[in-house]
Amino acid sequence: MNVKATAYCQTGTTQSGTKARTGIVAADPEVLPVGTVLRVLDRGPSGIYTVMDTGSAVKGRHIDIFIPSCQAAERFGVRTVRVQVLRRGWDPKATLAESSY
Repeated sequence: MNVKATAYCQTGTTQSGTKARTGIVAADPEVLPVGTVLRVLDRGPSGIYTVMDTGSAVKGRHIDIFIPSCQAAERFGVRTVRVQVLRRGWDPKATLAESSY
């Protein structure tokens, strides 16, 4: 799937309750729900990321990649990247139920 990619550097707590850090992306939960694991296939931002955040400006096929350096995030700009969804979403209740056995 092709998506628009931008980058952010703001630290703090994500929608999922974790701290913003490398390996996290924000996405539109209607397209890529929190917990989705994806692989960015293009050079530059290539790698495995987990959707752990959402954002009012992240709508449709758009991911916002956390980059710790604000200068690097600004240089990143806006790109179209190819992503492969490895796991769609995450149901924390299912995980908790499984771990209690």
